[in-house]
Amino acid sequence: MWIKILLALGLAAFAVIGLAGRQRAGRRALRRLAIFVFGAGALVAVIDPSAITWVANKVGVGRGTDLVLYVLVIAFLFVIMGFSARFTDQEDRVVQLARSVALAQAARDYPGDLQDQAPSPPQ
Repeated sequence: MWIKILLALGLAAFAVIGLAGRQRAGRRALRRLAIFVFGAGALVAVIDPSAITWVANKVGVGRGTDLVLYVLVIAFLFVIMGFSARFTDQEDRVVQLARSVALAQAARDYPGDLQDQAPSPPQ
């Protein structure tokens, strides 16, 4: 009985921490909904493990543990996809920052050279 209480408290802490994270406004609602759905499913699995087996049988999976594994694999793929997108965004930001720093250093070290080569403004 105690393990169910501890696991439920752990899941609640996970939900609170997950919902408090900063995200872009467009993805925040979807992220919160996904956290709520996964949290509710995990809570049901902790309180009544046979319910997961019942759901698994209804959707055509033999055991509840298999269903949990399948759901976790799909969730893991979404997490990897999110991390990949975030990593790509970070790479782009680092490239832009490196370019800005290089141009600023070149302007500081060679002020006359850059002015001579700069394109003239359109008239």
